[in-house]
Amino acid sequence: MVGLPARGKSLISGKVKRYLQWTSVKAEVFNVGKYRREGTPHPDANFFDAGNVEGEKARRAAAEAAVADMINWLQDPSNKVAILDATNSTKSRRKWIYEKLEEAKVAHLFVESKCDDEELIMANILDVKTTSPDYVGQNPEEAAKDFRDRIKMYEKVYQTIDESEKQLTYVKVTNIGHQVVINRIQDYLQSRLVYFLTNLHIKPRSIWLSRHGESEYNLEGKIGGDANLSPRGFQYAKMLPKLLRKSGLPKDAPLTIWTSTLKRTNQTAGHVVEELGWEKLQWKALDELDSGNCDGLTYAQIAEMFPEDFKARDDDKYNYRYRGGESYRDVVIRLEPIIMELERSENILIITHQAIVRCIFAYFMQVDQSQSPWMEVPLHTLMKLTPKAYGTQVEKYKANIPAVSTWRPQGSTAKHHAGEVDTVVGEDVAGDKSTVTKVEEVKVHS
Repeated sequence: MVGLPARGKSLISGKVKRYLQWTSVKAEVFNVGKYRREGTPHPDANFFDAGNVEGEKARRAAAEAAVADMINWLQDPSNKVAILDATNSTKSRRKWIYEKLEEAKVAHLFVESKCDDEELIMANILDVKTTSPDYVGQNPEEAAKDFRDRIKMYEKVYQTIDESEKQLTYVKVTNIGHQVVINRIQDYLQSRLVYFLTNLHIKPRSIWLSRHGESEYNLEGKIGGDANLSPRGFQYAKMLPKLLRKSGLPKDAPLTIWTSTLKRTNQTAGHVVEELGWEKLQWKALDELDSGNCDGLTYAQIAEMFPEDFKARDDDKYNYRYRGGESYRDVVIRLEPIIMELERSENILIITHQAIVRCIFAYFMQVDQSQSPWMEVPLHTLMKLTPKAYGTQVEKYKANIPAVSTWRPQGSTAKHHAGEVDTVVGEDVAGDKSTVTKVEEVKVHS
């Protein structure tokens, strides 16, 4: 990464890592600030002054440690992409990194994020001052002032990538994709990363995620199909606009509704479209996982008719493919265009299905592939995901409308089980295990 503070480098680093891991490419972030905090946990802005000899020495040592660990990590052939999250704001620093990578025979891609949009910069400062480990426990206003002073220190010595560094492979993104400059892209993976990067933006936004309301098939314990909503499912559809407003929906911000092509998601979106007047788009890619020959069956019927398949799916649910149908891995592949469009978009409400919610949630929260197909995603619950520089904030809003459970834990009997999820264990953008605590559910009464 290359760029001044508050230009979205950590946010971009996290997005790249989770995108690659979601598509089965092993990636890791090496955040130089994390190494620096081991010796200087809460530095003030003067620490980052280029004239501060001790500060420069400490920052250089942190960069050297991060690069050494990064190169060592890449010696494992299964590890594919390492992300060095730091300002790397001078030509001399980039030259040093380039030479270290050349020596280690590691391909490189410098990604510079430039921005002169003051409103966006201030939004990033607000995000960093409330989520950065550098400012834990500090007064928010004092943290914001110190962070602005830190930016000024970097501005004194900052050098953008230019033609004098023509030996570098790089992509330079200015003002969240308004201009993109690409140089010396050399292989498929780099091309794929550039395509992803040119679809990113760092504007503040949220994504609302919900399953359809309870369906007639849900009541019968059947999977797949194109059933209508049950009476309680229609109740949830009627209440959904209230849940959205309760979740802090921005009044003037544009919002688009995405549904699958199946009846139950479009019926669930009906009242939102009527009351709030937003545009609705149908995506075939958001249709439920295709259960092939098992479509319309209950779990008990599947276990009786296809006992070997039932066990194989229990053993490796992510890779198991229904006869004539799909696996979770197949779903992730068809959802990749959805993720690209999500990264391009601002505020989106997605009304879709259990497996699809699991895959999208796993993308944002970096849930391991072995665990994502088993996550409980209850009906009649709205999730609000807000990407931040150092993770994704999750809020859940549960309607007080009963619904059957469609969740079956791994290794359990061939039926749906009641359950309740209070926390979701994921991984933050720095790669540390973290628990995202469920925000208190707001029960909205019709």
